[in-house]
Order: sequence, then structure tokens, then C-alpha cells
Amino acid sequence: MRSTLTLRLLLVTLLTGLLGLPALPAPAQTVTEPPTAGCPNRELPPPPVDTSEEPPPGEASPAPPPVPATPAGGERMAECGLVLPEGAPAPPRPQTAHAWLLQDLGTGQVLAAKNPHGRYRPASLIKTLLALVVIEELEPTDIVVPTEEDANQECTCVGIVAGAKYTVDDLLHALLMRSGNDVAHALATAVGGVPTAVRKMNELAASLGAGDTRAATPSGLDGPGMMTSAYDMSVIFAYAMRQPEYAAAVGTRHMTFPGGDGPDYPVYNDNKLFGTLPGFLGGKTGFTDDARHTYAGAAERDGKRVAVVLLRAEQRPIRVSEQAQALLEYGFSLASAGTGAVGTVTTAPPPPDTSGVVPGEGGTATSTATAQAEEDPFGTTGWIVTLLVSLIVLVGFVIAHRRGALVQRE
Repeated sequence: MRSTLTLRLLLVTLLTGLLGLPALPAPAQTVTEPPTAGCPNRELPPPPVDTSEEPPPGEASPAPPPVPATPAGGERMAECGLVLPEGAPAPPRPQTAHAWLLQDLGTGQVLAAKNPHGRYRPASLIKTLLALVVIEELEPTDIVVPTEEDANQECTCVGIVAGAKYTVDDLLHALLMRSGNDVAHALATAVGGVPTAVRKMNELAASLGAGDTRAATPSGLDGPGMMTSAYDMSVIFAYAMRQPEYAAAVGTRHMTFPGGDGPDYPVYNDNKLFGTLPGFLGGKTGFTDDARHTYAGAAERDGKRVAVVLLRAEQRPIRVSEQAQALLEYGFSLASAGTGAVGTVTTAPPPPDTSGVVPGEGGTATSTATAQAEEDPFGTTGWIVTLLVSLIVLVGFVIAHRRGALVQRE
């Protein structure tokens, strides 16, 4: 009788131990959702009007990036129409852009927006990503010698000469001031060739958290899968304006460019807001038939810096630069009135450094799990297996004990 009671107690103890073990972690999942019914360009830009985005024969056009269930920048960044603070006045009209975003460059607050995560084509705004790759990998005094292919790109062009010598600094200024496609190709060649440059541009966009963005060409000429959003381009532009080389280049009104095999000549910034908007810091313009007009620019007033991005805009009834100026003025008025933010422009944090991290002192989940494994070599799964085996053995003893009792009774 005592042995039977002892076995029952052991069985209860083992079952209690099994129930008290921590649950195994659930596998990670990537959550996406289909495009919202009221947002026609949540997943893809509008259809192209020409054949520039057709992939090479035998290749498929790349699938669009997934639409996240939680939009970057805050819940309101998923809205399609105007995204305004409560009580804010209506934005200035006319506004032809299908998407735009105003941000405070100092705080990252989104002051107002329209269709911020709608996907459209960037045109030459994508040159900002190329410029950032160049700034990261090349020195301003490095020499670039363009090839015939570089010099013969579809223009807008600065007029570089194959075989001539140019500094990276001169080319970077020409890239951002005049938006030269020949310069873009030359700089892409200098960082490893066009496919490598495009890959690096996309890697940089991903590292910044620009999940709507895919570069297909280094210049912004349309190509298979090319897209961005007003939110993404605001992330990229804000990051770029924190780089001194980029800010200096877009803020330069004119320069003397090397003539290669001829005399030097002037290059002027094609941004129309120099001289018309007080405190204008510079920016970038773009145009293709598929993208229509795109724009990014920033201005400073009373210690506050405001930036704007416009996508898929038209020059009528007023020029896109004038529409951008009106939005920047609107942004300053919202910032001064303290109407509050509707979102946040943030870049993705860098991956954590887990080397030498002590658990309990900022350690990540990975480092904590490693420490637990070192303290407990069995781990959760090991203990479960051990207890199950013990339970099976115990049940066997119980059955054998009962059979023995029956034999004795007989």
C-alpha cells in the first residue's frame, strides 16, 4: 500500500513539473496585409505610359515590396487622403501632387501629409540614394575617369567627357545641382558598376527603413520595379541633409565645372526656389514621363528647419516649385502654431551589437537566450524530454507493480 502511494506521489510531482515548465517560444511571423480598398497605389505606382519599365527578355518584373500591417511613422501614415492635425487649416491650393509630406527636420515630426505611403516613382530624387553611397565609399578628392558609356547617357546631362579626369566632389555637385544622368552613370561605375550601385542604393534604403522604395537605375530613369513613397523619400532626404557633403551640394547655386578637353563652364542649380523663398536650404527635382514631376526641398526660419517632398505633381496651373514653396510656408505656420504631429519620420535603428553584452545590462533576446543555455545545458526542451522519459518509466513500474499484486492474490 505504501509503495503504491509513493508511486502516485512521484507521478503527481512529475506532472506538476511538466505543467510548470515555460512554454516554448512561438515562431516569428511576417505580417502583411493586402492594399487598402481606398488606396489604389498602396502596393504599386500607377501604370506606366511607355515601355521603360519592361524587364529584359526572359526576366520577370520584380514583385513589389510587401505592405506592412503597421505603417512606418505611425498609424495615421496609413491614411490615403489629407493627413492633418486636429484643428489645422486646409493646405494651400492648388496642389497637384498625388502624395506629399511636410516634416520638421529637427524633430522628425510629420506636420502634415497626403497619401504618405502611396507608392509612386521617384524620378531623379533617387539620385539622393546614389549620392549617399558615393559619400560613404569615395573621398571628395578621388579622381573619376568617365567611360564612353557614361558620357553617352540619355540626358538631362552635364556634359562630361570620356577619358577626362573629374574629382568626386565636382561630380557630386553636378549630380545634385544639374541632375546629370551622365554623371550618375559615371559615379555608379566608380562604386562598382551600375548593378552594384543599384544594389547598394537599395541596401541603404532598407537600412534606413524605407520599405516602399526600390531603385532600378542610379539616375532615376524609370526601370522595372522602380518606386518610392512620400514618407520614404522624406526619410532618405532627412538623412541626406544631415550629411555635410550632400547639404553643401544641394545648397550650391552655381559652380564652374571642368571642361574636360575644352574650357571650364558654369553649371547652375535647377532648383527654382533659390532667391524666392527666404531661408531656402536646397533640394532635388525630378521628372520622367512615368513619374511626372517630383520634388524635395528644405528651408530654415527662426532656427526651425522644415522639409517637403512631392510625388507625381504637374506644372499646371502653377509650377511645382511654387507648390512646394506654398507647402513649406504652410509647414512653418503649423510648426509655429504648435498644432501637433500626425506621425514621425524616423530611420531604422542599426542592428544591435551583441558581442560582450552582459544579460540584464541591455542584453538582447539572443544574448539572454545564450546565457540561459550556458547556465542550463539541458535547456527547456532537454528537461521536457527527461521528464517524459521518467514518466514513461514510472508508468511502467506502476503497471508492473499492479500485475505483481494480482499474481500474489491469485
